[in-house]
Amino acid sequence: MTTTTARRDSPGHGLAVALVLLGGFVGTLARYGVSLLLPVTGGWPLGTLAVNLTGAFALAWLVTRFADDARLRLLLGTGVVSGYTTYSTLAVELERLLADGRAVTAVSYAVVSLVGGIGAAVLGHRLATRGER
Repeated sequence: MTTTTARRDSPGHGLAVALVLLGGFVGTLARYGVSLLLPVTGGWPLGTLAVNLTGAFALAWLVTRFADDARLRLLLGTGVVSGYTTYSTLAVELERLLADGRAVTAVSYAVVSLVGGIGAAVLGHRLATRGER
């Protein structure tokens, strides 16, 4: 398949944009809800950590489980999960921790976020392929 050849299961451009927008709206609302449940209270930004780890798991599970369904990948993966996760906020929170002189907290938060995200993605992929062997 070339970049100019559409996949047979690909939705039209307008539908693709609509699916991503709708999913992004839902994902952003979910992230906001988590931020209300897990506010930053002087320690680790647990809300951001929670959405990024669960988002890494969810994205890996979705793209593995629904590899042949372009509409679901656009709605749930590109839309919901992308609206839900927030690595830009992770970067800002790391900068704030460093600016506040909390280097050990910043480094440990970065390591847990990155290593945990990779682990969550591996777990999501493995669970999605469970039973296919």
